[in-house]
Amino acid sequence: MTKIAFIGAGSFGFTRKLVTDLLTFPLLEDATLALMDIDAERLEFIRRAVQRIVDEGGYPAKVETTMDRVEALTGADAVLCTILAGSVDVWQHDILIPKKYGIDINVGDTRGVAGIFRALRTIPVMLDIVKDMERVCPGATLLNYTNPMAMLCRAMQRESSIQVTGLCHSVQGTAAMLAGWIGAPMDEITYTCAGINHMAWYLDYKWNGKDAYPLIRKAVVENEEIRNEEQVRNEMFLQFGYYITESSGHNSEYNWWFRKRPDLIETYCTDGTGWNPGHYAYILDEYRKRGNSWKDDITAWLDNPEPLDLARGHEYATYIINALLGGEPFKYNGNTANTGLITNLPQDCCVEVPVYADKGGLHALYVGALPASVAPLNQITVASEELAVEAALTGDPTLVFQAVAYAPLTASLLSLSEIKQMVNEMLAQNKDYLPTFRHFEA
Repeated sequence: MTKIAFIGAGSFGFTRKLVTDLLTFPLLEDATLALMDIDAERLEFIRRAVQRIVDEGGYPAKVETTMDRVEALTGADAVLCTILAGSVDVWQHDILIPKKYGIDINVGDTRGVAGIFRALRTIPVMLDIVKDMERVCPGATLLNYTNPMAMLCRAMQRESSIQVTGLCHSVQGTAAMLAGWIGAPMDEITYTCAGINHMAWYLDYKWNGKDAYPLIRKAVVENEEIRNEEQVRNEMFLQFGYYITESSGHNSEYNWWFRKRPDLIETYCTDGTGWNPGHYAYILDEYRKRGNSWKDDITAWLDNPEPLDLARGHEYATYIINALLGGEPFKYNGNTANTGLITNLPQDCCVEVPVYADKGGLHALYVGALPASVAPLNQITVASEELAVEAALTGDPTLVFQAVAYAPLTASLLSLSEIKQMVNEMLAQNKDYLPTFRHFEA
């Protein structure tokens, strides 16, 4: 019987979607679903939710819960990770402290100064997970949904023998968005997408085998609604020639161009998609609301008398697990070590490229060089994040400063001395959550 472990199972949205999809595969319908979380109350709620999915589907699956990570991992064939290291009370300072120095952050969970500090807190936890896996389920694959994706996967792929793949919705989500803009059925679209997480590029995008970029450019230029839906990404596309993954809100933080002055934020970052509200305080307010309402939300779902929709969705992880266990092979975009896959990014850094999953494992595809117009943004971002990963592994605060100093938005706003002052303040604020930085003195 297959065993699938969920680490951070109290992430209700992810766990419910993943379980719903997993159980639609005949190979997985009798799996043992081992749910693990450090919050006993959330764990009980997700147990009830998963059991409802199992019962309504009439599946022979078995549901287990535990607060012991090793117990959940022991004998697992696949591990799904959706953890959050620290509550809003901790990571709000990733946004509030930079704001004091003039850095207006929108999301703050993937890269730049806020993403780097989230990585510093989270990497030790992720390494503990893969080290446990080496002992109790060495043949299992870790499928990671936790951010900051690139830095976490880089640390695990560097330090562990466990097969790790990082999964993100942005590639398939953006591909579907572009298809909608040009009126194309998604099953007639093909593409090659590669780069780094949240900053991968559609190197080609075709409709029935024909280049669809002219149609996309026409839609962006001529349709005001489309142009305003993704102001940041559309501007980058028009100037550099390739469309980038992930929302305008996220991407406004990843470069020098859109958030360094109030007038630019007003122009590019006040409307559009959900992660593009413009103001740094919005994300804090939203997460506080979610933190306070989760119990009501999950209770309403549990008590809703309407039958559940148990149709299979599009979560990559479930198709990958099915393929690894002998089901139909599956192609997806995943985060993996750069073993010569993208030739103008550093060896072994974490890249996001096409990957095939089958019973033999995960097989990343060679891409070659990224186009000269877009490669520099990936290159400088990778350089910053390599420093951050090294900092997390060694506990060297100088490397944290250097990583933040090369982050594009920070570098466009602050002097080196200002960056050092900000980093020292953030290290002091986070000292209880940074076990590798034991000798830091503010």
